[in-house]
Amino acid sequence: MNRNMTPIATAVAILIATTGMAQAQQAAQNTEQNVVVVTGVRAALAQSINQKRNSDSLVEVITAEDVGKMPDKSVADSLQRVPGVSVATAGGSEGGFGENDRVSLKGTPSNLALTTLNGHTVSSGDWYITNITNGGRSVSYSMFPSELIGRVTVNKSSQANLIEGGASGNVDIETRKPLSFKERLTVMGALTGVYSEGSKKTDAQFSVLGNWKNEENNLGVLVQVFDEKRTLRRIGQEFLWWDKLSAGYAPQWVAANPEVKDKWISLLTGTAMFNQERERKGGMIDVQVKVNKEFDFDINAFYTRLDADNVNANFMLAPYQPLTNNWSGVGGVIPSKWTVTGDTITSITFPSTCPVADCSKMGTSVQDIIARPGSYSDSKFVNFDFNYRPNQDLKFKGQVGTTRGTGYARDYAYEAWQAYSGATLTTYGLNAPATVTVDNAGTFSPRTGADFFGGWASDVTAKDKETYGQIDGQYKTQWNNVPTLHFGVRSASHERSLTWLGGTIAPAASQLANRPTGLTSFPDSPLPNLLNKAWTFDAASMKAWGDKYITFPNHAYQSEFLIKEKAHAAYVMGDLDFGGIGGNVGVRFVKTEIDVDNGSPNTVWNPTHTSRSYTDILPSINLHTDLAPDLKLRGAASRTLARPDFGSLGALSLNDLTFSGSGGNPALRPIMSNNVDVGLEWYFKPKSLIGMNIYNMNMGSYVTFGSSKADFYNQSIGRIATYNMSSAVNTKARVRGVELQYVQDFGNGFGVNANYTYADGKETGKAPKSACADLGDCSMIGTSKNSYNAGVYYETSKFSARVNYSWRSAFLNGLDRNSAIYQDDVGTLSAAFNYNVTENITLSLEGKDLNDPTLKSYASSKNQPRAFYKNGKQIFFGVRGKM
Repeated sequence: MNRNMTPIATAVAILIATTGMAQAQQAAQNTEQNVVVVTGVRAALAQSINQKRNSDSLVEVITAEDVGKMPDKSVADSLQRVPGVSVATAGGSEGGFGENDRVSLKGTPSNLALTTLNGHTVSSGDWYITNITNGGRSVSYSMFPSELIGRVTVNKSSQANLIEGGASGNVDIETRKPLSFKERLTVMGALTGVYSEGSKKTDAQFSVLGNWKNEENNLGVLVQVFDEKRTLRRIGQEFLWWDKLSAGYAPQWVAANPEVKDKWISLLTGTAMFNQERERKGGMIDVQVKVNKEFDFDINAFYTRLDADNVNANFMLAPYQPLTNNWSGVGGVIPSKWTVTGDTITSITFPSTCPVADCSKMGTSVQDIIARPGSYSDSKFVNFDFNYRPNQDLKFKGQVGTTRGTGYARDYAYEAWQAYSGATLTTYGLNAPATVTVDNAGTFSPRTGADFFGGWASDVTAKDKETYGQIDGQYKTQWNNVPTLHFGVRSASHERSLTWLGGTIAPAASQLANRPTGLTSFPDSPLPNLLNKAWTFDAASMKAWGDKYITFPNHAYQSEFLIKEKAHAAYVMGDLDFGGIGGNVGVRFVKTEIDVDNGSPNTVWNPTHTSRSYTDILPSINLHTDLAPDLKLRGAASRTLARPDFGSLGALSLNDLTFSGSGGNPALRPIMSNNVDVGLEWYFKPKSLIGMNIYNMNMGSYVTFGSSKADFYNQSIGRIATYNMSSAVNTKARVRGVELQYVQDFGNGFGVNANYTYADGKETGKAPKSACADLGDCSMIGTSKNSYNAGVYYETSKFSARVNYSWRSAFLNGLDRNSAIYQDDVGTLSAAFNYNVTENITLSLEGKDLNDPTLKSYASSKNQPRAFYKNGKQIFFGVRGKM
């Protein structure tokens, strides 16, 4: 026997074994026993609708079968089809990468939705450096493959026994449990290939689940492993620096042509290529024991790691260099022609030969190539659950555990200035990518002298951990109107740290002879107008160059922070039964203690220490009544709490190139929200539903960003400089919305589902120096005014097909380089086809982003695009087996 089988080979062996055993069992059965029982989309739909109907509060439920019949490669993929849920393909302003990563509820930022796993919190890291340094609380759903899911419950209204932290709602991911399986031995596996159109590569993915339980059904063990790889390539165009043209940027041009003064211009327009090898691997083990009828316990351990090596190259037209003569202010180039449309310079042309005495210190283009070898994020936890019932009227359940998450990124950045050449830029707003030409883009043609090279490096690690424990009790009373009392306590200790090592680049790295050796070129672009075949360096040579010439001897203490947070909570809640009216009412008491260490000078770790303590009372009530046998009316009111992102409390992030940055504020208060929901649900036939929910959220301490100026050391120019800063501040905000839902099973295997969400969210407090106060832009992060999903399915005992389209309108996605970034509206088409070869073997063909969407973003208006991105379609094909 080969004891060194690879994971893929192991998966193949399990699937073959499963197939053989299944076929042997089938051959032994008679004709009657060969009838296949349908347990697919329709059965899962019935379960989800029944659980929604029987809930005391407003919830949405997704089951494992829902996930299995769509190309859902993360839990976020599944949730995008739920009304009131929005997903984003990135954690912030870095654009999208073809995989849904963040989840938000009711048109609010993703950090206002709390995600739990089996009822407890879970730490996760980020691999992208901006998300690492920003220190968000929202969970990266890229960490959790859909194969983990037993059920997902979205709590849209709050109740006292839910962990605080979700101002807009809670998402609980429930994994499968060993004693919930019907058979004593169950083996399930999937072997899949995924073709990514962007990278033109096919990668293997597999997952295997094995579950055993004893004959007495009181001991069970579940083991699950997964290894899923994808090779991504994103091609795009980025506009990294929009500014108003002034004498400081173009003294000669503005002096001779005053009509261009104070017009907006793109000072960095780049063709960007992002390549990444992404591999998600890990596993879970769960041991469940029923000691007796009164006591049982469960031990669950989980680990997942996302290896995310990547390289990002950006060949940029940089008009500010020739316009300023490399910031000298003397002898700048005056464009040979230009066009002004409204308040924007929409085209500019530089002469093909140098029109001034000396162009040796300037160039029209620059390329930044950033390799991030070893980037990864991980998440892990160990959790112990128990249930104890001392008598018929009283029972307890408890949890104790610990969870850890890490995010890591090392940046090797090589910046090369090209020699002067002719160049043109013509912008079209969001209608199309800008037309960019640079005469010498196809060759590595650095400008003369030693200053052709610039670079930077960083080594950043974020560690997130929490230890928690809670006990919940349930008591059957003798009161008719309050038949059950729920009560409990919880305590958690959380810590988030950021370590930032600044890179030192050896002088030899700047020599032309020591440049990276892997000279290559950009591929043909799937977007029009972009620079094709521009030169660049490959990832391997960038890593070798960085390993040889870059060290990390010193901390960038000014960017580091350490945050410790303790949360203690107690609650009491009663179930309500007033004849035709049911529900629950309760109150949760929460005390939060936060200690923030940040703001250290760069020379030594000597931070400012800030301590805060908050005590909050969170009441809630949920009511429901049947207006008719199939018509249910719901109402809910609650006060909820979310804590600010750790980065909003302590982070400092600087961009030396644009003299901008963002900083944290340790004095931020928790985000408090008063929520009201009213829902109407009509279950007009089996597996069918028409629903409507109206909601209102008033937030008294929403977190936004105000502007300021501050001085920091600029590594690019080697001196102290003044930065335009964005700093977190509390303000007021509100969100109002309507959710509509329609699900119908037409019979004969056909069915449809559709939902629509309208969300009107805005800041109302007009915090000083904020975009709301100064510019009148009161948008909330993550709020799409309109979003919808529509899908159809067909299923028989042999074949199933499902097609789904999801769309959301534009929304504010965050800040980058002190500028707002709006993600433009986008729709995605997905489809899944499954054929049951036998009762135990299924062939699958699935497609994601089949409409090949272009991700567009813009700054303060659509006349100022920020990015156009193409990730390409993804096709999954494979086989699933079960026994």
